[in-house]
Amino acid sequence: MSAPKLQPVQHLADYRPWPFLLSETRLDLTLAARGTIVRAALDLAPRDPDAPSDLVLDGGAGLQLRALTIDGQAPDPAHVTRDDERLTIAAAALPRAPFTLETEVAIDPEDNTAFEGLYLSGGIFCTQCEAEGFRHITFYPDRPDVMTVFRVTLRSDLPVLLSNGNPVSDAGGVAEWHDHWPKPSYLFALVAGDLVAVSDRFTTRSGREIALNVWVRPGDQDRAGFAMESLIKSMRWDEDVYGREYDLDVFNIVAVDDFNMGAMENKGLNIFNSKLVLASPDTATDTDYERIEAVIAHEYFHNWTGNRITCRDWFQLCLKEGLTVFRDQQFTSDLRSAAVKRIEDVQTLRALQFREDQGPLAHPPRPDRYEEINNFYTATVYEKGAEVIGMLKRLVGDAAYARALDLYFARHDGDAATIEDWLKVFEDATGRDLTHFKRWYTDAGTPVLEMAEDWQDGILTLTFAQSTKPTPGQPDKPARVIPIAVGLIGPDGDEVAPTRVLEMTEARQTFTFEALGARPVVSALRGFSAPVMLTRQLDDATRAFLLAHDTDPFARWEAGRELALSALTRGDEAAQAYIDAIGALLGDEAADPAFRALCLTLPGEEEIATRLAAQGSTPDPDAIHAARGDLARRIALAHQDLLTGLYDAMTVPGAYSPDAASAARRSLRIAVLGLLARIDGGERAQILFGVASNMTERMAALAVLVRLGRAGPALKVLEAEFGDNRLVMDKWFAVQVMAAPPGRAVAVARDLATRRDFDWKNPNRFRALLGGLAGNHAGFHAADGAGYDFTADWLIRMDAANPQIAARMSTAFETWPRYNPDRRARARAALERIAALEGLSRNTREMVSRMIAAGR
Repeated sequence: MSAPKLQPVQHLADYRPWPFLLSETRLDLTLAARGTIVRAALDLAPRDPDAPSDLVLDGGAGLQLRALTIDGQAPDPAHVTRDDERLTIAAAALPRAPFTLETEVAIDPEDNTAFEGLYLSGGIFCTQCEAEGFRHITFYPDRPDVMTVFRVTLRSDLPVLLSNGNPVSDAGGVAEWHDHWPKPSYLFALVAGDLVAVSDRFTTRSGREIALNVWVRPGDQDRAGFAMESLIKSMRWDEDVYGREYDLDVFNIVAVDDFNMGAMENKGLNIFNSKLVLASPDTATDTDYERIEAVIAHEYFHNWTGNRITCRDWFQLCLKEGLTVFRDQQFTSDLRSAAVKRIEDVQTLRALQFREDQGPLAHPPRPDRYEEINNFYTATVYEKGAEVIGMLKRLVGDAAYARALDLYFARHDGDAATIEDWLKVFEDATGRDLTHFKRWYTDAGTPVLEMAEDWQDGILTLTFAQSTKPTPGQPDKPARVIPIAVGLIGPDGDEVAPTRVLEMTEARQTFTFEALGARPVVSALRGFSAPVMLTRQLDDATRAFLLAHDTDPFARWEAGRELALSALTRGDEAAQAYIDAIGALLGDEAADPAFRALCLTLPGEEEIATRLAAQGSTPDPDAIHAARGDLARRIALAHQDLLTGLYDAMTVPGAYSPDAASAARRSLRIAVLGLLARIDGGERAQILFGVASNMTERMAALAVLVRLGRAGPALKVLEAEFGDNRLVMDKWFAVQVMAAPPGRAVAVARDLATRRDFDWKNPNRFRALLGGLAGNHAGFHAADGAGYDFTADWLIRMDAANPQIAARMSTAFETWPRYNPDRRARARAALERIAALEGLSRNTREMVSRMIAAGR
């Protein structure tokens, strides 16, 4: 195989509007597994008739061009050129007035294992066009700023034929759809297959009735009800909180098994990975239910923040994704526990985005260059993008935020917008100058915020200094605007003053609190008011005090987290302080069970390694694993009676419900189970697995048994019961590798990879196994390099079939330079073996080359 053509680096500064206007797109598709025929008619006009331009259309090598006409006439072949990525028609062949370009191509969905464009998933035709998948369906200006009306005709003998917009007709194998809202090609979708619908209706606040359908395979409809409930809650919430009403007559969701991402917000036809739709108590965990609820909301919210207002170019991706993630976080906070949701979001940010910022893959929320856009669907774009929105809301206040959003929707409805457009709306709505704040969008890296205190004569002075380490391509980091939410707690544990947001704008800045009777304890960065790393001189006794008394849930949890990290990295004295503090928390019956569960869960091994690396130490994965296990055992021994009582008290009576209160009790019970298993040999886990009536407790018990090497019988029971359930078996694969003792992890992964049901071309199954190994910190970083080699072998294999999945999974190697020389050498060898592969995709080549460069 010859090497793929190198993709030139795309630069934000090079953006130019497309030189043509596109008023309508008409598509006619005759569907077949091999030889689908796509006829496209594009109504075009030159943007400037006096400045003729070639017509350049994107189109992949898999398009078999069968016909091309301009206003019904075939152009001179000398004026038409084509390569593997585009079709060009010379300006000399084009009218200076409006014209219609018609093409006919043939494509083979059955051969499409990359799952971009039109492909087959278990006999179902479906599409994925974000970011640049439409070019694998037909020749087209495949860019987000080209928005137009679509009319679509689908021809097939399959019973269900769906596309965007509203249905026009469906008559015996021919269905017509019309989407009158202009949209870019990345939002095009079609689905055709043997499907059944779970249906309902929603009446908007203006009185319009919307038909709702969740389409699934026959036999899965009993697991689609929660998805429908979540959709209705999302529609009502968006009306109540943002004033956004749905704008078509029908809203369809379709669940498919083969999907590279979680879900896609195509206008009126959301396509979902089936794991984010299907749920029942015996197959889905509490986490599954909450994630389904959140992702259904996320994709629905995109109808306005992504579809009605899209992004001008892919550099602006965080405009739609950061805002929509922030909106779905608000939604979950309103429906569940706001405090717990905030802590969980911070955990995700630190685990994924902070790691990204500290490594070779660091980039700003709005990058200024890229080679392969699919590699920029990252935690920085999504999670950090959401944090930037949250900071902006915190700085301007709730009322001003609401005014700015109303202005954004009014001003940019139907637009392909930019970050500059977004910030200008806030400037106009609030009168603030956000030039300085914009650095959050353009600068990579996580700021380090150092805090120092001074106390004199009833005046507390806080001095903050901010700095950000160099990142690839950005060596110098100016100061940013940082909102720092601060509270003061008196020696008796009472709040001294309400939370105050300090607005830091300089590299070093001082703030004072006056007329204080006694020196308070500072509760800093409340609510995680900015995505920074806060460092301060704080002893373990003060951390324990904050864990006991802080009124801000995040700051209280953070104090416990810092105490735990201190115990895991500094030795026995710190460990005892943490163990004592946990005892006090266990007895706090007034605290939310979900909050207590979060506080009882020790920092993960990856987080501990990150902390050690930040302190200038070389992390030892085996030592980290041992230290974490030892601390958990000591907690269990010290508080055995309290833990046992809590385990029994948190039993949830009655039938399973995924509601927030019940899920919170189960989460605390499971956290306690993990600790008690350190001293009871897994007896409680064994019993729980046998008697649990829901998948949440069964999987928690199974994870404990896997860790202890006692899971054989339980694994056989689960396989016998759910061997034909693809989603449960994904969990079954993942838990065996992720929870395995580190010395066994790679061997377990190898054995699982030989099974007939390891369908590695299915993204969910591949992620279950390879992601499970990457999540086993000491197992993946095995001293002999076996984890690196196994992962590299499978990335090479996957790259030939699905480059997107291979590239995303390659981030398992992201932190390789921070380990000892022997591990670094083995990791580098694995990365270089991938990089040397002939025909390696540009997706994976870009990721691997950036990671290799970090070790030089």
